[in-house]
Amino acid sequence: MPRYDFRTPRIYLDAPLAEAREVSLSREQANYLLNVLRLRRGDAVLLFNGRDGEWQAELTGAGKRALSAVPMKRVRPQPPPPDLHFLFAPLKHARLDYLVQKAVEMGVSRLQPVMTRHTQVSRVNLERMRANVIEAAQQCGILTPPEVADPLALRELIGEEDAGRLVVFCDEDAEIKDPVAALVSARGTLPLSVLIGPEGGFAEEERAALLKLPNVVRIALGPRILRADTAGVAALALVQAVLGDWRESSI
Repeated sequence: MPRYDFRTPRIYLDAPLAEAREVSLSREQANYLLNVLRLRRGDAVLLFNGRDGEWQAELTGAGKRALSAVPMKRVRPQPPPPDLHFLFAPLKHARLDYLVQKAVEMGVSRLQPVMTRHTQVSRVNLERMRANVIEAAQQCGILTPPEVADPLALRELIGEEDAGRLVVFCDEDAEIKDPVAALVSARGTLPLSVLIGPEGGFAEEERAALLKLPNVVRIALGPRILRADTAGVAALALVQAVLGDWRESSI
């Protein structure tokens, strides 16, 4: 398990971070730190921006609502970005929030909503997804929040999918076999994509098109039908354990 500070509040900023370079915090961040966590000026926080590593900083600023922070020292360098794409049919509200948060914790680098024939949600609130990404990144200690991509139709995704990327395709109609063994047999050096379908499952023509991709592994997730959000977490855990960075020590 990587060593990092679990107790000091972590804040994501889309601003350069460098020693002694003061950065302004948003009103929402100031409210959270001052009124929710009851911190005071002079208290320590951790700052990260996805580029410059993690910095120990001191809260400063003037006025009741204005708040800034001064980075004092870098406590963790920026690690190499992960390369794990999570492709999923969007869900409704709270379940999508949960799925996004857990995908961030699992170490994905890209969240790609995929519209399939049986997808039950026609519109995706990308700003809400991005807010959930930042919240999860702050809580779980990662330094590179994943990208949130615009939704794509499955046919577009299949047409754009990189032949040099391994697609792990989770399908409730797949024959029940050992998914770990299937992943082990595909182990190599290719970057990874994990695809989870909608609650109604994939249409036959979608399944056929996916199976024509050059590097695809089709797996079942056990003998029970899983909810889509549960399936996403289960699939990412399997992939990270067998092919991903759970075999390494960095985040």
